[in-house]
Amino acid sequence: MDADVNLFDNLDRTFQAGLARLTLGLTPAGLTEAYSSWLAHLAMSPGRLAELASFPVTQLPDYWQSQSQPVPEANKDPRFKDERWLQWPWRFLAENFRQSELFWQKATVGIHGLSSEYERILSFAARQYLDALSPSNFVASNPELIHQTLAHLGENLVQGAANALEDWRRDKTGEPPVGAEAFVLGENLACTPGKVVFKNTLMELIHYQPRSETVKKEPVLFMPAWIMKYYILDLSEHNSMVRWLLEQGHDVYMISWKNPGSEDRNLGMEDYVRDGALKAIEVAGSISGEQLHLAGYCLGGTLALLTAAFLGGKEEKPLKSLTLFAAQGDFTEAGELMLFVTPSEVAYLKNMMWAQGTLDTKQMSGAFQLLRSNDLIWSRMVHEYLMGEKPSLNDLMAWNSDATRMPYKMHSEYLEKLFLHNEFAEGRYSLFGEPLAPDDIQLPIFAVGTEKDHVAPWVSVHKVHLIGGNDVTFVLASGGHNGGIVSEPGHPHRSYHILHKAPKDPYLSPQHWLEQAPLKQGSWWQPWQQWLSDNSSGDIPAPKNLGNRHYRAQGDAPGSYVFLK
Repeated sequence: MDADVNLFDNLDRTFQAGLARLTLGLTPAGLTEAYSSWLAHLAMSPGRLAELASFPVTQLPDYWQSQSQPVPEANKDPRFKDERWLQWPWRFLAENFRQSELFWQKATVGIHGLSSEYERILSFAARQYLDALSPSNFVASNPELIHQTLAHLGENLVQGAANALEDWRRDKTGEPPVGAEAFVLGENLACTPGKVVFKNTLMELIHYQPRSETVKKEPVLFMPAWIMKYYILDLSEHNSMVRWLLEQGHDVYMISWKNPGSEDRNLGMEDYVRDGALKAIEVAGSISGEQLHLAGYCLGGTLALLTAAFLGGKEEKPLKSLTLFAAQGDFTEAGELMLFVTPSEVAYLKNMMWAQGTLDTKQMSGAFQLLRSNDLIWSRMVHEYLMGEKPSLNDLMAWNSDATRMPYKMHSEYLEKLFLHNEFAEGRYSLFGEPLAPDDIQLPIFAVGTEKDHVAPWVSVHKVHLIGGNDVTFVLASGGHNGGIVSEPGHPHRSYHILHKAPKDPYLSPQHWLEQAPLKQGSWWQPWQQWLSDNSSGDIPAPKNLGNRHYRAQGDAPGSYVFLK
């Protein structure tokens, strides 16, 4: 009987895995469930139905007023910022689009009895539908495109078609995007000198060559996310966080995660803690003989929180401080990514990953693009495929195209235990049979959120203040999930809010925090470096050799794992 059950279960898994490839990982069952619930609750809301039915009439005064105003509301939308949209009939199209957005907002938001989860899904689906049908996306309804096409006698459309064909070819062959050939790992990306001092089946540990005569006594150990390559923290010479820290007199180590394949499907969160985080801490501690400043980014920051909590109950204290870049430990306000982390969606994704062994890079990037479809899909298509304008690739864009996969077991545990059920924040998460809780972390914390983060919203990152008894310095940086972190001194138009919370200070909500945190111009790297120095035990001579007799140098940075595709 068990064999029959497994056979039928596997049939379900196989079918859903195949279907998931066609639906880009979005479950039709979950969407149908949300749509049915919305229809049922809307049918029981005669007031809302009457409001929607009378929408054209009630909005007519506002509509005519907008047509006579110098700058209509729709013109504030970046898609309609060109002056040509102020002229008739383009102004009419832009305002009609704004009215459509208002209609669907009323139709999907604030329906009595509809769960917030379904409301998010329906409003998101409506936004995707509207973004696709925006008049800015079509030559015949976009005055900028008409002007461009007439001025260039259609050459822009020919060039755009060539751009689309080239992108399609590179996507099918697995080649990097146009311009990526200008960025070469070890030459002008990830080129800070160092040595690989440890390697196992999960990660390589890089120890960088000091760039000063003395270094702070406690080294910095970076724990990047394994969803992307580590070198976002070591991009070009001018914006490498690693190189900049070395120049400020810090000793620096970096984890470089292996890009997993289907053979790594059974790697779980405990493997990443044991063979990744704890092993790197052990090796860096052995070489330096000191405590460490642990710095985690995104998923690496979540792993750093779990690791710090695990070590918090141990007699030995290998960590001196904890830094978190755009990292979440409490997922109750995880933003629009929650659209993809419902019980139905997680079960669907698990079946897809079960068949593949990993979550593929295209499936992950597709979800992130949908969160900002206007900027990352439709606006890009208009500029590259209709206007024929191909932007030049920069180092951050080249890094972004170098994605990695996620093992089936680890990502399933992450989605279910942390993201969906929030076990760590609620004290129900365990590692190696030992329960963990945020209060087990007794370290000074420096945490960074970014203003335009769609992956780890800053109000979610801000929940680090709820970790009891800790000294917390929190920064809200301008920019997004990646650009807000790569914010080197001298970068134009950068700013940040910063506020320190002592253990005895009362908790401030995100809004109250923002009201009290002073706004400063420039890079937050500088106050972070000062914070690291203040939490260090003075200076010592810089190490002459990288590694020691137990952990000898095995090759030059950036190592071998960063090259795995």
